[in-house]
Formats: sequence, C-alpha cells, structure tokens
Amino acid sequence: MRILFTGGSGKAGRHVVPYLRDLGHTIVNADLHPLGERDVDDLKVDLTDSGQVWGALTQHGSIPELDDPEASDRFDAVVHFAAVPRILITSDGETYRTNVMATYNVIEAAVKLGIRKVIFASSETTYGICFAKGEKRPDYIPVDEEHPVVPHDSYAMSKVANEVTARSFQARSGVDIYGLRINNVIEPHEYKSDFPTYLQHPEMRRRNIFAYIDARDLGHMVECCLNTDGLGFEVFNVANRDTSVGVTSQEIAETFYPDVPKTREMDEFETFYSIEKAQRLLGFDPKHSWRDALGMERP
Repeated sequence: MRILFTGGSGKAGRHVVPYLRDLGHTIVNADLHPLGERDVDDLKVDLTDSGQVWGALTQHGSIPELDDPEASDRFDAVVHFAAVPRILITSDGETYRTNVMATYNVIEAAVKLGIRKVIFASSETTYGICFAKGEKRPDYIPVDEEHPVVPHDSYAMSKVANEVTARSFQARSGVDIYGLRINNVIEPHEYKSDFPTYLQHPEMRRRNIFAYIDARDLGHMVECCLNTDGLGFEVFNVANRDTSVGVTSQEIAETFYPDVPKTREMDEFETFYSIEKAQRLLGFDPKHSWRDALGMERP
C-alpha cells in the first residue's frame, strides 16, 4: 500500500513506520519533524491546518516519485498517530485543540478523497484512569472496550472526541475506520532501564492498568488493521499479553483491586487491559515481552 502516516517521528511512529516499510509498503511521513528513515519520505505538515492536510493527501511525496511514470499520488490508507502525546507538555486547551482539529482534518480529507482505510491512535486514557487526580480504579477487570470512557483530563477528552468524530465520518461514508486505544508504548531499550524498578515497585504501573505495548508489536497491530477489511468503525485495546510487573495477576487484583468486580478468571500473568477483541477480529498476536529483555522465563 501507499500510506500517509502522521506522527511517524514520535515515540511510537519511529518504530511502526520502519516496520511497515519492511513489509513492502510505501510510506510518506507527515510530521513537523523529519524521521530521516531509509526509504521513507518526510513531509512537513501542520495537521491543524486543513489545507495542508488536503495538500499532503493529494501530492507526491518525493522527487523519485516524480521520476517514476507509474507512481501514483493516491494513498491507499492513512495511519494517524500525530498528537500532543500527553498532558503537561503544553496548556490543556492547546492539547485538546491540537489533537481534535488534527484528527478531524485528517479523517475528513481521507474520507472525502475516497480513501477506504483510516487507522487512528486513540488511548488507554479514555477509560479515565491514567491521568485521573488521585486514585481511580476500573469499574471491572479485565478492562475491555465496553468499559465506560469517562475522561478526566484534556488529553483523554481529545481522544474520546476523536472517536466520536471517527464514528460519525464512518457512518456517512462506509469506509473502515479503526481506533487503537494504545496502552503505554515501550521501546526495546526501556526494558532494561525501567522495568527492574517496576519489579520492585509494581504500584508505579497502576495508572497504566499494569499493562504496556511493545512498540514493535504496535507495528504488528497496525499491520493487522491494514489487512482486515469490512469492520466499519471499531475501537481496539492494544497491549501485550502479560502485565508489566513481576507479580501474578491474582496478586495484583488482591492488592490493588480488592473491591473491583472480575468478569472472568484470568491467566497467571494475563494483562488487565484486555486484547481479546483485537485477537478475535484482527488476528492480533503480540510476540514481545519485557521478560525476554531481562532474561526471565516467560509464564
């Protein structure tokens, strides 16, 4: 496919873009900062400007494309990861404005140009736990996509608004628009630098519902979405199979969620951020674990 990928220079994108490139896709990275990755074209775009978004989706991405008589300026899919990535980077209002307007502009242009597949980054924060003030526990465990989304901050608000925007555009266009409620993205080098501390202090992971997603497995998730047609509008939790701490899921439940209803029995180290829907509908099959990087046996 020829794919416009927004935010490919960010923490998640810089792993997902080369993953997709290595699968044979042609990628144009629309970002304010270049990725500088081999065989990936960089295009500086302010996504909050609808004209720039429309232009990016209707032009060639590089000089080599101009020299190729068979090259098309038509994109087959849009993957939208660009965003202010959390609260406390800029003002709350600017976080909300940037994320909501960028997503509206990207989806509107893609749909009106007849692009049939849009994948966008939503967030674990939609469930209201990550950036809540004080302690907020899930309504039940494990947390699946039916759990209420009650955002407690401007970043989460923007992601919920983006899901509503996506649902609306899908309803009137019929294209496939998939939202990824991405958990805490972990780059491979962070396992050795950060996870030993998490083993000693599992409470540090409560805001992420004790879950994580390896950046490489996030690339696999996007691949699954690109390969799956006909679902219309859907949102998917995205995480790895296991929790991000060394204690069992039963011990986590007893220590941190003693009064939270459990909808089913869980495996010994199973994530509390359910990925069953993505496994069932997309064939999502994450491969990586922090245990591999730390030389620990997998359960």
